[in-house]
Amino acid sequence: MEEVARAKFLKIFISLVFLFFLVKLFELQLYRSLEYKRQAESNSIRTIQHDPIRGLIFDRNGKIIVDNVPSYTVTLVPYEFEMKNLDVVAKLLNVEPQYIIEKISSAPSPFTPIKIRRDAPLRAIAYIEEHKNELKGIDYLIEHKRNYRAPGLASHILGYVKEITASQLAIYRGFYKPGDQIGQSGLEKSYETIIKGEKGYRFIMVDALGRFVGKYNDGKNDIPPSEGSDLILTIDIELQSFLEQLFQDKTGSAVVVDPRNGEILAMVSKPNYDLTLLSGYTSKRIWDSLNTEPKKPLLNRATSGLYSPGSTFKMVLAITALETKAVDLNWKVYCPGYFVYGNKVFKCHTSQGHGWVNLTKAIEVSCNVYFYNLMLRTNFDDWSKYGSFFGFGRKTGVDLPEELDGILPSTEYFDKVYGVNRWTKGYLISLAIGQGEISVTPLQMAGYAMALANSGKYYQPHLVKEIVNKKVGKTQKVSYRVSEIPVSRETFDIVRNAMYMVVNGSAGTGKAARVEGVNVAGKTGTAQNPHGQDHAWFIGFAPYENPEIAFAIIVENAGTGGSIAAPIAREIVKKYFELKNQKTEIKLAKW
Repeated sequence: MEEVARAKFLKIFISLVFLFFLVKLFELQLYRSLEYKRQAESNSIRTIQHDPIRGLIFDRNGKIIVDNVPSYTVTLVPYEFEMKNLDVVAKLLNVEPQYIIEKISSAPSPFTPIKIRRDAPLRAIAYIEEHKNELKGIDYLIEHKRNYRAPGLASHILGYVKEITASQLAIYRGFYKPGDQIGQSGLEKSYETIIKGEKGYRFIMVDALGRFVGKYNDGKNDIPPSEGSDLILTIDIELQSFLEQLFQDKTGSAVVVDPRNGEILAMVSKPNYDLTLLSGYTSKRIWDSLNTEPKKPLLNRATSGLYSPGSTFKMVLAITALETKAVDLNWKVYCPGYFVYGNKVFKCHTSQGHGWVNLTKAIEVSCNVYFYNLMLRTNFDDWSKYGSFFGFGRKTGVDLPEELDGILPSTEYFDKVYGVNRWTKGYLISLAIGQGEISVTPLQMAGYAMALANSGKYYQPHLVKEIVNKKVGKTQKVSYRVSEIPVSRETFDIVRNAMYMVVNGSAGTGKAARVEGVNVAGKTGTAQNPHGQDHAWFIGFAPYENPEIAFAIIVENAGTGGSIAAPIAREIVKKYFELKNQKTEIKLAKW
């Protein structure tokens, strides 16, 4: 009886095992055959990503500033790579072994090629070709890298392209993959989605050892890359180049705009950097040296450098006082060379003083004492309000990713910093001459000069004029914001006339900006610098009657605006009209 039961159990057990294998066989051969077929195909098909060619960048006259050149990129398939070759490959590519290890560890798949060295030297490619059998998993492909017609020219405007970082991947997940290139600064960053183009993909068949067998489906499934759109800038590359020469061996910034539309004709930040150092592969030594250099060559001073505006800000106070009827044009102040408030003495820039001066004369000779008195007669919040009309205390909205707001003090600001009822009018006296808590960027100052040139019309400063979409064959003009500053024409006429006298008057502080045959208007400024010599400012526009250019110039640790920055303004104006006349002559010759 017991043996019969054991035999029966054994039969049931064997039947169940047999049934299990039968079901499994059915699942493998019928139910999951399609899935396994797909997996088998995917294991034998390799996807090769082809990055698109980035769009070109032209200046306003159609001259190429940035294009692309072929470049070798070395790739590695983690599954196939033999770690015994790590040191050989690292030495060949002039990278640290740890760098390659980190690349391998961050690979999305052990079967997907990862890019371990862009812009690889030709000798490395030759070695890889000769030792393909020994260097399993190592290959290369031809891509493109940015090519700059003049490596240091307009580096802060153009920006650079580099491999996407881990933090950026987390932000742009789904749009980029490890190893992809992305604009990291300048126009390359702000117009990334427009100029990057669309990726292409090639599908190839490989054997179990990863060796190329042939095209998958004769290449019918391949997706060609689409080239990125071109940018046509507002920059005149000849004027830009000339301005950079003027700033050779100087530290500072200059911005030149067309006041008729807000187009930036030239924008310089010095010191700058060589874009070729950051295009392709950049060694840690070079990257560290750029980031630790005391003069900060990577900083775009035009948009992110913060300075006290000095006496160039006096026109804001003058406009506020005139518009709010705090004073009229005939109101005068006697300047003995100093001003006393409480137990403090505030000096004018000349110890002998200016005698009796009205508003026009005070701007012409840059009399501090006049403006100390004027600030105490003017409502502080009115001053802040009119300053904001000219764009201070906020970003201009320029089409660059790196821009700071600056600081435009107000009652609310002082209450926050010092506490309610814990500051007095004495805190405002320095603001009268653009010192103290106020800070501005050179680009904001160029916008300010533009608004003064236009008697109130403010165009959003910008660098891109048109976008050429090669995919659809269309050129699109880019539109920008325009606004009108609520200040009367009479007030603007008074202030603009005073700026004319700064350059052309007998006692004007900006006489060094005079240009024969062109009436220049402007204002000098000398900003105190607690870390060294004063910074030299000059803002202005020309011609006075019908302005075509407006500009702001600052030279760090240089001295006075009249002696240092005004002569640079003179050369800018001369060069602008020289280039304009050359273009006119060329057009007439063609006609």
